[in-house]
Amino acid sequence: MEIRIEMPVQAEEIIEKLNRRGFEAYAVGGCVRDSLLGRTPEDWDITTSAMPWQVKEIFGRTIDTGIRHGTVTILRDGAGYEVTTYRIDGEYVDGRHPSSVAFTSNLTEDLRRRDFTMNAMAYSPKEGLVDVFGGLEDLRAGIIRCVGSASERFTEDALRILRAIRFAAQLDFVIEETTRQAISQVAPNLVHVSRERIQMELTKLLLSDHPERMVEVFESGAAEYLFPAFARIPWKRMAPGAGLPARKHLRWAMFLKDLQPEEAAAVLRELKMDRDTIVRASRLLTWLRRPAGLEEEEIRRTMSQMPDEAFDDLLLLKEALAADKQEGIPETEAQLARIRLEAEAIRRRGDCLRIADLAVTGKDLMEAGMKPGPQLGETLNRLLELVLHQPERNVKKELLEEAARIS
Repeated sequence: MEIRIEMPVQAEEIIEKLNRRGFEAYAVGGCVRDSLLGRTPEDWDITTSAMPWQVKEIFGRTIDTGIRHGTVTILRDGAGYEVTTYRIDGEYVDGRHPSSVAFTSNLTEDLRRRDFTMNAMAYSPKEGLVDVFGGLEDLRAGIIRCVGSASERFTEDALRILRAIRFAAQLDFVIEETTRQAISQVAPNLVHVSRERIQMELTKLLLSDHPERMVEVFESGAAEYLFPAFARIPWKRMAPGAGLPARKHLRWAMFLKDLQPEEAAAVLRELKMDRDTIVRASRLLTWLRRPAGLEEEEIRRTMSQMPDEAFDDLLLLKEALAADKQEGIPETEAQLARIRLEAEAIRRRGDCLRIADLAVTGKDLMEAGMKPGPQLGETLNRLLELVLHQPERNVKKELLEEAARIS
């Protein structure tokens, strides 16, 4: 059966223009794989027999995004299409990057250097699917398999080890046995991979529909070669986490749930994680095992100590862990459901939760005769305590009277 792939008009036009000038050209890699899976590709990469300078000559205005490795980008309607000359990679001296590349006129040689069979397929509207290494069969069988020798592919670029596990999580595929064995054998080469690239792959894995596949990073022995603190994470008690929204700080907090907040923050810093994610995940872990309270006032006080979205995330995390029967969460599922209903009622009523919500401001207090300084802040804090206990007293006149009484 002939396979047809729907391509963006702009990508088809680029391929057709190269063909008219006598060159081969195909969509290649992830866009072909995703199309065959019925997914929408994020971008469309094109491989061609044309040399980089010939591509530049044909299309005029291009961007030299990776000219050393044969890649130029063609802009069409605000989108970039990377066009790369068929190439053969030289020796991978650092376990990550080829020391040189040699251009070739042979498509098969270009596909041979790629990581997995499902990523080594090419397609053109004129010739259809080019599948030299059985990528379509593996795709249909749900298998991650290296192109050629798995140990060679992983030795060339150790990041492919984490990519294999990440793809397995994203697609819910299994890793073919020879490829799995090679992961364990070549795992020590992961010491050559930057923490930033490791973090990107692990984050994609955790944000997938199967974050529980993170266990494969540990079972394969790969975790041991990332960095010591990561290898010591108690992964055997890992919670699935698939029920949580796919947001970085939530999924990382779930994965690091058994660490103290400062330990989790240290792991994330080692991974060169952005500061916002570190702060959010650490805050969730700080509050994770603290009772949120079951009574209205207790819940209001807990809510007052963090931004609204942080309290919502805390409930989501606790609910996910309680549903998975994880130990150490101070509330049951039923209690968490009650807390959520109480929190919604508190918000509907507009109860005061923070100093900014008080019916009086520092300016109001100064106009009433209070001098600026530490006492002003202390008075505002005491007024907040009052209305957290009795929200109905958040009235300007009453708070001004109370301020006069306590100052």
